[in-house]
Amino acid sequence: MYKIFVDCKRFHSNTSFILTKKSIFLFACMLFFACADNTQIGNCLPNINLEVSTDLNNPININAQTPGGFTILNGGSKGILLFNINSTSFVAFDLLCPNNDCSTPMTFENGLTLKCECDDSEYSVHLGGAPQTNGSNCPAREYRVLKNGTSIRITNF
Repeated sequence: MYKIFVDCKRFHSNTSFILTKKSIFLFACMLFFACADNTQIGNCLPNINLEVSTDLNNPININAQTPGGFTILNGGSKGILLFNINSTSFVAFDLLCPNNDCSTPMTFENGLTLKCECDDSEYSVHLGGAPQTNGSNCPAREYRVLKNGTSIRITNF
């Protein structure tokens, strides 16, 4: 005859082992989420409504027609950098210094970074405006770019 009922002692030790594993997992999850960065990136720069349209065939945008090329457009807080990544993908950044303490617009240097002249902080165009300077927490404000043929539309996300 086969044993139908499970030995209570064996069942109890198995349950204890499972509860211990669940407790360790729960503790690890709480530790992970407790260490998350709670910086409010959205509070770095004021929100502005933005909608800028331009055409790549416009002579002022001739440099933005080739990969790695760029143009500076009117709009945003201090102007907008439109950068051509690969002929089909473009990115756009506001030239307002994310530390918001500079009266001059950021400059675009070496085809890689935006630089705030007031505090020498730098922001990567290829990494979504991520700060490249220690002590800088806020990224450069990036805008959404929609391309349809030679028409470019820049808006908030």
